[in-house]
Amino acid sequence: MNPGLVRNVIVAGIAAMCFAVTAIAHHSFASEFDRDQPFSIEGAVSEIEWTNPHGWLLVDVEGDGETVTYRIELTAASILMRRGWRRNDVQIGDRVAVQGFRARNRFNVGRATVIERDTGERIYGQSIED
Repeated sequence: MNPGLVRNVIVAGIAAMCFAVTAIAHHSFASEFDRDQPFSIEGAVSEIEWTNPHGWLLVDVEGDGETVTYRIELTAASILMRRGWRRNDVQIGDRVAVQGFRARNRFNVGRATVIERDTGERIYGQSIED
């Protein structure tokens, strides 16, 4: 058997497996989130996950004597960087307001459409009304 052909088949197989894993990991907006369930929260950033295929912002929201942590999905870290957002632009403890849409099956998970600092400065996205 031709060694070059064997190598090409192996490389193609590995590439196909890598693509399949990426395709499974990614999801459409409609499969995960519900446009009929918009939300708006205000709270303190408790964690930032600078990851691909989606970054995450964890926001602690206080109310009724307890704190609920919301997991807010962002776009990919690579896209955030292309749009000018850097890792240190948002720090643990920063107060933010988030607009977005809730996950279909989890109350405290959502996809951000807008994130603003408590100063009113928009640091992410467009509002639903824009």
